[in-house]
Amino acid sequence: MVTVTIVRGPDGRIRSFSVSGHARYADPGKDIVCAGVSAVTVGAVNAIEKLTGLVPEAKMQSGWLSASAPESEDAAKNGQVQLLLEGMVVALESIVETYGKYVRIKQGTK
Repeated sequence: MVTVTIVRGPDGRIRSFSVSGHARYADPGKDIVCAGVSAVTVGAVNAIEKLTGLVPEAKMQSGWLSASAPESEDAAKNGQVQLLLEGMVVALESIVETYGKYVRIKQGTK
């Protein structure tokens, strides 16, 4: 199972997220669930960097991704980062609606 963990600050803003595990929906290389989760999460990290110019601290290995939301003194850029991350959560929730047996999302405050 793929587990996506979203960590929010006391203000509700996403501070970081991590993805671990394998869906085992299909054979490696043909697993659309893993591919979908990877595309959404890696795409969010790439979108933050390309669209805001801020670089998230991110680490990735096979079956594992961890990223922290970058902070800026520019409130507008911070808002853009949050919008991109919330969009990621919505996309992941859409995957869970269809493939909930293979993916789960945990959210917590830190």
